[in-house]
Amino acid sequence: QVQLVESGGGLVQAGGSLRLSCAASTSRFSINSMGWYRQAPRKQRELVAVITTGGSTNYADSVKGRFTISFGNAKKNTIYLQMNSLKPEDTAVYYCNADHYYKLGPEPGPYWGQGTQVTVSS
Repeated sequence: QVQLVESGGGLVQAGGSLRLSCAASTSRFSINSMGWYRQAPRKQRELVAVITTGGSTNYADSVKGRFTISFGNAKKNTIYLQMNSLKPEDTAVYYCNADHYYKLGPEPGPYWGQGTQVTVSS
């Protein structure tokens, strides 16, 4: 089993920054892709950013140039999402996601965190 624990959400004014963290624990199986998805009210969950243990990344067009996904440690079982120049439309619940496969596409892996709320005020 894989457990994902997120932290770092909150309330910020437009133009501000936040950093989300996600730590993965697994007793047996390796994780090769981790990412962030978000779901705003009345909208479908969407990919924000994903990273593979090989170092490849993929971002939604709406966050390119503003958000950066990275690993937080040498074990590559912790990821960060640095969010700069935040906009009100970035307001959503952000979910950490993980997969055993190397993948950069929009389809999520099978493991999810509990979600953390990000609210950007105008």
